[in-house]
Amino acid sequence: MPEDHSGKKVFSYDEAVALLPEVRRLTDAAYRQVADLGASTSGGVGTAEVQGRIEEIIGVWAQTLMEKGIEVKGLWLVDFDNGSGYYCWRYPEEGLQFYHSYEDGFGGRMRIQ
Repeated sequence: MPEDHSGKKVFSYDEAVALLPEVRRLTDAAYRQVADLGASTSGGVGTAEVQGRIEEIIGVWAQTLMEKGIEVKGLWLVDFDNGSGYYCWRYPEEGLQFYHSYEDGFGGRMRIQ
Protein backbone atom coordinates (compact mmCIF):
# COMPACT_ATOMS: atom_id res chain seq x y z
CA MET A 1 0.00 0.00 0.00
CA PRO A 2 1.75 3.13 -1.13
CA GLU A 3 1.37 6.38 0.73
CA ASP A 4 0.62 9.66 -0.98
CA HIS A 5 2.38 12.93 -0.15
CA SER A 6 0.21 13.50 2.94
CA GLY A 7 1.20 10.17 4.50
CA LYS A 8 -2.23 8.62 3.96
CA LYS A 9 -2.43 5.06 2.76
CA VAL A 10 -3.66 4.64 -0.77
CA PHE A 11 -5.36 1.35 -1.60
CA SER A 12 -5.79 -0.36 -4.93
CA TYR A 13 -9.21 -1.96 -5.31
CA ASP A 14 -7.62 -5.40 -4.86
CA GLU A 15 -5.88 -4.32 -1.64
CA ALA A 16 -9.13 -2.92 -0.24
CA VAL A 17 -11.05 -6.07 -1.20
CA ALA A 18 -8.36 -8.21 0.45
CA LEU A 19 -8.80 -6.29 3.73
CA LEU A 20 -12.60 -6.36 3.64
CA PRO A 21 -13.08 -9.78 5.30
CA GLU A 22 -11.15 -8.58 8.35
CA VAL A 23 -13.00 -5.24 8.33
CA ARG A 24 -16.32 -7.12 8.18
CA ARG A 25 -15.27 -9.46 11.01
CA LEU A 26 -14.15 -6.59 13.27
CA THR A 27 -17.24 -4.54 12.48
CA ASP A 28 -19.64 -7.44 12.97
CA ALA A 29 -18.08 -8.26 16.35
CA ALA A 30 -18.28 -4.65 17.54
CA TYR A 31 -21.82 -4.25 16.16
CA ARG A 32 -22.99 -7.37 18.02
CA GLN A 33 -21.37 -6.24 21.29
CA VAL A 34 -23.07 -2.85 21.01
CA ALA A 35 -26.43 -4.44 20.14
CA ASP A 36 -26.18 -6.80 23.12
CA LEU A 37 -25.36 -3.92 25.47
CA GLY A 38 -28.17 -1.83 24.01
CA ALA A 39 -30.62 -4.65 24.68
CA SER A 40 -29.46 -4.78 28.30
CA THR A 41 -30.53 -1.16 28.91
CA SER A 42 -34.17 -1.69 27.99
CA GLY A 43 -35.15 -1.17 31.64
CA GLY A 44 -33.01 1.95 32.00
CA VAL A 45 -30.74 0.28 34.59
CA GLY A 46 -27.07 1.30 34.46
CA THR A 47 -27.48 3.25 31.26
CA ALA A 48 -24.55 5.62 31.87
CA GLU A 49 -22.19 2.70 32.48
CA VAL A 50 -23.52 0.84 29.45
CA GLN A 51 -23.22 3.96 27.27
CA GLY A 52 -19.61 4.31 28.34
CA ARG A 53 -18.93 0.68 27.39
CA ILE A 54 -20.63 1.18 24.00
CA GLU A 55 -18.46 4.24 23.33
CA GLU A 56 -15.37 2.23 24.31
CA ILE A 57 -16.27 -0.62 21.91
CA ILE A 58 -16.85 1.81 19.04
CA GLY A 59 -13.61 3.64 19.84
CA VAL A 60 -11.57 0.43 19.79
CA TRP A 61 -13.26 -0.61 16.52
CA ALA A 62 -12.47 2.74 14.89
CA GLN A 63 -8.88 2.85 16.17
CA THR A 64 -8.17 -0.69 14.96
CA LEU A 65 -9.34 0.19 11.45
CA MET A 66 -7.53 3.53 11.37
CA GLU A 67 -4.29 1.75 12.27
CA LYS A 68 -4.70 -0.18 9.01
CA GLY A 69 -4.95 3.08 7.05
CA ILE A 70 -8.73 2.86 6.66
CA GLU A 71 -10.74 6.03 7.25
CA VAL A 72 -13.69 5.73 9.61
CA LYS A 73 -16.41 8.09 8.38
CA GLY A 74 -19.27 7.19 10.69
CA LEU A 75 -20.76 4.43 12.73
CA TRP A 76 -20.00 1.20 10.85
CA LEU A 77 -18.98 3.24 7.78
CA VAL A 78 -15.45 3.18 6.36
CA ASP A 79 -13.58 4.48 3.33
CA PHE A 80 -10.46 3.20 1.60
CA ASP A 81 -8.57 6.08 -0.05
CA ASN A 82 -7.67 5.17 -3.63
CA GLY A 83 -5.83 8.35 -4.57
CA SER A 84 -8.72 9.91 -6.48
CA GLY A 85 -11.58 9.25 -4.07
CA TYR A 86 -12.76 6.46 -1.83
CA TYR A 87 -13.96 2.90 -2.01
CA CYS A 88 -16.80 3.04 0.48
CA TRP A 89 -18.21 0.25 2.67
CA ARG A 90 -21.01 0.30 5.22
CA TYR A 91 -21.99 -2.55 7.49
CA PRO A 92 -23.60 -4.99 6.63
CA GLU A 93 -22.87 -4.69 2.89
CA GLU A 94 -21.57 -7.97 1.48
CA GLY A 95 -18.74 -6.57 -0.60
CA LEU A 96 -16.87 -3.45 -1.62
CA GLN A 97 -19.38 -2.20 -4.16
CA PHE A 98 -19.30 1.60 -3.95
CA TYR A 99 -17.00 4.51 -4.76
CA HIS A 100 -17.29 8.25 -4.19
CA SER A 101 -15.10 11.24 -4.91
CA TYR A 102 -13.42 13.25 -2.17
CA GLU A 103 -15.88 16.10 -2.76
CA ASP A 104 -19.14 14.13 -2.97
CA GLY A 105 -18.89 12.00 0.14
CA PHE A 106 -21.35 9.29 1.08
CA GLY A 107 -24.27 11.02 -0.68
CA GLY A 108 -22.41 10.73 -3.98
CA ARG A 109 -21.76 6.99 -3.78
CA MET A 110 -21.76 5.24 -7.12
CA ARG A 111 -21.85 1.49 -7.65
CA ILE A 112 -18.58 0.01 -8.90
CA GLN A 113 -19.21 -1.84 -12.14
